[in-house]
Amino acid sequence: MTEIINLTGDTSVELKKKGRKPTQLNYFDVREELAVVRFLETECHHERNKIYNEFLLKPLDKMISSIIRRYKLYRKDMDFNEIHTDTHSFLITKIDKFKPSKEKKAYSYFGTICKNYLMGQIIKDQKEMNRKISYEDISTSLENDEGFAYYIENDNLDSERIIHHFLIKLDLFIKNENLNENEIKLGQALYDLFDNYENIFVGNDNNKFNKNIILLSLREMTNLSTKEIRGSMKKYKNMYFELVQTMVK
Repeated sequence: MTEIINLTGDTSVELKKKGRKPTQLNYFDVREELAVVRFLETECHHERNKIYNEFLLKPLDKMISSIIRRYKLYRKDMDFNEIHTDTHSFLITKIDKFKPSKEKKAYSYFGTICKNYLMGQIIKDQKEMNRKISYEDISTSLENDEGFAYYIENDNLDSERIIHHFLIKLDLFIKNENLNENEIKLGQALYDLFDNYENIFVGNDNNKFNKNIILLSLREMTNLSTKEIRGSMKKYKNMYFELVQTMVK
């Protein structure tokens, strides 16, 4: 029996059915491969949506579900539907990169994309978890080490007042100064950090700062190395000490 399947417009494809019922193994077959080709050929947004929703959506959903379950590619703190939706969204961004040929099938390409993405995300999640554990361990030990603390010794100044003025000046400094990319990134991180200063000040003394905790936080927020942070910090240090001197007078 021969069935004429009209994808869109004048495109028609003859598929021969051999009388067997569809199985999980043939949900992505000749029709779907041709639908991918037609999807890539057309530049019409409406036609692309029609092809995708009618011929590709369900097969790709099945493919992603099968890959997650078969290879047990589950992610921490995400349920199955969240993993599935995230993977499908990523796959959509990669469809246009597929180059059809006799040797290369969309099914294999899309399957590889999904598997690699899921495995990459799992590795990334694990690294993030290990990094957080390491960060928390280091932070706890440093918080209790008096050798890494810095105090504002002037009785007429309190941290809240200094930080309030510092944030105002910092905002103007970032907007008006000629800063490089790392300096801008660091400045924005400093602003976010000190705008929530209650979370980084440690101890019962309101004027106590832990310099290493601040450094660790900045590394987390900017992805800059310690060397890059210290190099970019010079302008902000000068600005801060000028501010303190002004407030002391």
